[in-house]
Amino acid sequence: MEPRAAAVSPLYLLERFEAGIVQLDAAQRVVAMNDFARKVLPVDRMQPFDRMVLSFHPERSQPKVEFLLDQAARCPVANPPPMAMIINIPERVLLIKVSRLSDAAGAPAGYTLVFYDITELVAGDEAPPPRGETRRRLAKIPTVSQQRIVLVDAADVLAIHSDGHYSRVVTAQGAQFCNLNLGDLEARLDAERFMRVHRSHIVNLDAVQQIERDDGRLALRVGTGELVVPVSRTSAPAVLARLGLHA
Repeated sequence: MEPRAAAVSPLYLLERFEAGIVQLDAAQRVVAMNDFARKVLPVDRMQPFDRMVLSFHPERSQPKVEFLLDQAARCPVANPPPMAMIINIPERVLLIKVSRLSDAAGAPAGYTLVFYDITELVAGDEAPPPRGETRRRLAKIPTVSQQRIVLVDAADVLAIHSDGHYSRVVTAQGAQFCNLNLGDLEARLDAERFMRVHRSHIVNLDAVQQIERDDGRLALRVGTGELVVPVSRTSAPAVLARLGLHA
């Protein structure tokens, strides 16, 4: 049985969401952008205007944007397809695509960066956060599969594992790649259900079936019991308390 997830077509995104468009020169400096990009990106705080595009993104998102631009620059294909990625910035989740531009002779001339604010899509019908809270809760987690964005219901997630700047979202059907890192997901998931039990692991407490101890270390069997998630020593007392037990 397939997880409750939906593939979002490019046409759907184009019809529902405004597009932020940023033009870059060959040195990846900002040349121009449309009004929506000016609203989303901190243009007023980033003068002069023609600085490197990375400076318009939060520090934690910069390695992802740099990687995206590097892949677009290095792609050996004559007409490379746009490179796509999901990044997290305060209050927003953005789907970004970058396409390399060339001049009449085929020489590199710059890049066009297009992004869509998909926050409403992944936050479901939940209302905006109360004043003082900066991030909306994710009802669906955006994952990437074969150039498609696949939205996985949070209720179907068994665990989430760190994968460098990214993560792997595990359901009963397997693991799917997510561009968001573990810290971003931890901050936006329902804290009543999901818990960071280890530096590299988040677990859905509703899916925990067994608790194991081995040489003083704690581990959780999740879902059907085949998935084992380690618990750090520092997190163990809080995990046991959340599961109605004592350390």
